[in-house]
Amino acid sequence: MRNPVLAMLVSSLLGYLVGTANPSYLFARRRGFDIRDEGSGNAGGSNALITMGKTVGIFCMLLDILKAYLTMKLTSSLFPAVRMVFPVTAVALVIGHIFPVWLSFRGGKGLACLGGILLAFSPTVFLCLLLAEAVILFVTKYLCFVPITASLIFPPIYFAVTGHGWGAVFLMTIPIVMVQKHLINLRRIKNGTEMRISYLWKRESEEKRVREASEHAE
Repeated sequence: MRNPVLAMLVSSLLGYLVGTANPSYLFARRRGFDIRDEGSGNAGGSNALITMGKTVGIFCMLLDILKAYLTMKLTSSLFPAVRMVFPVTAVALVIGHIFPVWLSFRGGKGLACLGGILLAFSPTVFLCLLLAEAVILFVTKYLCFVPITASLIFPPIYFAVTGHGWGAVFLMTIPIVMVQKHLINLRRIKNGTEMRISYLWKRESEEKRVREASEHAE
């Protein structure tokens, strides 16, 4: 397809629809609850970890990475001559994951989806950012800083590798959406009521800390 407008339209529609596929929500439904009413209140892999355990949570994250990776590869192979197809598909995937029409626009927070996009762009970039974000997570102890910083770093990297300015500008939509989606987490960090990553192995002590912080805030 040589029509760039049509290629971008098809890519954005495909990206959005695939993005709305939410394994965390579906797994929770099979267990009889709405994941958006439990844990951190979002329909994503991190909340699947909290509400359904490490095995299900990691599996949901891997599925989110895979759906984004395969979609990016598909649209890039279908429309190799249209440079804007990559950023358009990437933005559509993230928006679909975060604001799925089927779930009243209440989806996940986009971290694993972004991971699949990065992996499709370059495995080397994916691994380098993974290491950098591991350091950020170790220092801050809060997972919400990972998607925010990764989404902010990616557009400049994309521009440095491809030289595609308009694509990099369009990719800035992702950090804008990410920051907006994580405002509640940032407020909880300020109040001391956001779960730290240590929740995964020190559940009781972290729940106690958050409970005491909540009581103090009241």
